Amino acid sequence: MEEELRVRLNEHQVSKVFPVKPKSTAKPVSESETPESRYWSSFKPHSVPNLVSSVSALAFSPVHPHSLAVAHSASVSLFSSLSLSSSRRFSFRDVVSSVCFRSDGALFAACDLSGTVQVFDIKERMALRTLRSHTAPVRFVKYPFQDKLHLLSGGDDGVVKYWDVAGSTVVSDLLGHKDYVRCGDCSPVSDSMFITGSYDHTVKVWDARVDKSKCIAEINHGLPVEDVVYLPSGGMIATAGGNSVKVWDLIGGGKMVCSMESHNKTVTSLCVGRMDSAETRLVSVALDGYMKVFDYGRAKVTYSMRFPAPLMSLCLSPDGSTRVIGASNGMVFAGKKKKKLSRDAGEKKSLSLWSVRGQVDETRRRALRPTYFRYFQRGQSEKPSKEDYLVKEKKGLKLTRHDKLLKKFRHKEALVSVLEEKKPANVVAVMEELVARRKLMKCVSNMEESELGMLLGFLQRYCTVQRYSGFLMGLTMKVLETRAEDIKGKNEFKGLLRNLKREVNQEIRIQQSLLEIQGVLAPLMRIAGRS
Repeated sequence: MEEELRVRLNEHQVSKVFPVKPKSTAKPVSESETPESRYWSSFKPHSVPNLVSSVSALAFSPVHPHSLAVAHSASVSLFSSLSLSSSRRFSFRDVVSSVCFRSDGALFAACDLSGTVQVFDIKERMALRTLRSHTAPVRFVKYPFQDKLHLLSGGDDGVVKYWDVAGSTVVSDLLGHKDYVRCGDCSPVSDSMFITGSYDHTVKVWDARVDKSKCIAEINHGLPVEDVVYLPSGGMIATAGGNSVKVWDLIGGGKMVCSMESHNKTVTSLCVGRMDSAETRLVSVALDGYMKVFDYGRAKVTYSMRFPAPLMSLCLSPDGSTRVIGASNGMVFAGKKKKKLSRDAGEKKSLSLWSVRGQVDETRRRALRPTYFRYFQRGQSEKPSKEDYLVKEKKGLKLTRHDKLLKKFRHKEALVSVLEEKKPANVVAVMEELVARRKLMKCVSNMEESELGMLLGFLQRYCTVQRYSGFLMGLTMKVLETRAEDIKGKNEFKGLLRNLKREVNQEIRIQQSLLEIQGVLAPLMRIAGRS
């Protein structure tokens, strides 16, 4: 049977060949580029130096040139909005959680996890006011829209405080939240109206003019609230919690207008941006690394952009020229938009291009640069004349290894590194810095045996030196108390302890002999003084 089938198959010949077309597959319909996508993609990336830790908050000054405040770790850095270069830095005791400018841009307020709120002048490094009343970390601080004399703050103690900044006193404690208060915003139409969001899933509306410190309205978001923001009309607000962003109508009795759930992880920050067409959009960022632009009028996501890190904070400049996003790894994703020239300005610019050769500035003509022929004619060895102004190059300060480690908050490695250098002045300086940071005893308790031996050897050699004895004697006692169990049974520490004991006993004998000499000299000095 098999042979017959093979013969039949071989005898069969194909009479005609028909070309077979591949099956048509469904192609994705690519939407044409919209004006909105062109607007948001026109922000060109701008390089900003990476910061040490997570960027917890961002804020633009409301007045030109719109300086940028970036809260990261235990400091706030001020950046120029034009060049995005750092101009000033302010230090705090603990991690900064929020920052906000006053309406005139002359002051800014910031709060940290130590429970304090501080007010700074942007031209000075010292705090003008330090407000202490919270019993837990403060999570947000806001200036009212046009009010320059009051502040609003809230924290993990569940209390919202309305401050009189000039007197550094609390005007009223707003009670009602049952969990951590994490965010808040002030109304753009009234200086006495504001909203706060909490981990108890609620958003409360407050009026500073109402007695008894009770909220005038309450909204249930359904999830722990991470951020809230007023929309420009003042009658609507947006809330972020979980992976959802919701828009509410306050004038309509707190009714939900729309909800957006396009993020995959927790939404961390909200911001309102104004487009070239004067339309406003709600912009959100989340831990999934996405920035979403939401048209709350049509309840539709109109633009989306992905970044290579979880996003923590977002801010848009009032003039719409700069967009800044802070990430959890310390990266700052900044984008600047080119300003369009008006028609008259373009004509003037074209005219100036034609007449540039005839109207060259005299100072520019005299400028001497290394690429000019006159520079080589002059020669590099020519001495400056009396009219020349000499500019000396600043030599960069070279940091030692322990200084670099301290800047990176690697405290134990910095202490071990400076002990290996065997320079007592540097070692004592690093120890005093660790005491200021409250990390010295933690470093001592985490030291290994070899590192502990280095520390004991240093203390044995320099604890009786007059220059360092006031600091090192107390440190020696604490080291022996905290690491007593590790030191007792080790043979390598016996010699160090014996030498340390001998040095201390010798110092005690010297002090006793000095006291005896002082006792002999004191009566003689009194007699000499009488005569």
